[in-house]
Amino acid sequence: MVHPNTERLTEYWQARQHDAAAPWRADVDPMDFHDLLPQVLIVGRAADGTYPFRLAGGFVSDLHRSDLRGRCLLDLWRPGDRWQLKSALEFARGRPEPLVVHADILADGVAPVSMEVLLAPLRGKSGDVDRYIGLYQPTAMIARLLGRPALALAISGISRSNGSEAAPSLRLASVNGRQIA
Repeated sequence: MVHPNTERLTEYWQARQHDAAAPWRADVDPMDFHDLLPQVLIVGRAADGTYPFRLAGGFVSDLHRSDLRGRCLLDLWRPGDRWQLKSALEFARGRPEPLVVHADILADGVAPVSMEVLLAPLRGKSGDVDRYIGLYQPTAMIARLLGRPALALAISGISRSNGSEAAPSLRLASVNGRQIA
């Protein structure tokens, strides 16, 4: 189960989906969800593993105490979580549907604060997925951060909009007694 705001933006994205393809960027009108704009973000896809911020709402920028424009989305996450997020984003390009990243906001001297990060692919003029619209949705009291900036985000899970796992899990196989990926 996701937060109602996450569900709302997911349903908005799904209503603009065409023939199982991601919506066109031009089909998204931010005024349709103007009350969520402080929590909204848009990241581009410059290359595999490079997702620069194109837009970050006030809440998103304030949480990180930074102007995020041009900065790579993956840089905000713990180093050990970046590969998992990159894999999920690339998976969502091929099977376009929104991802919900269940995350913890990590800050100095306070307990982690949970949130959901929605990332939904959008198609550009070329027809390829070249952007993701997203939403930072706290699911716990943000005041628990005591005004401290997020040092990093940590993944606790990633699911597709239908609740299933976002990408196939890595499985180990054995050949001649040796484990291989």
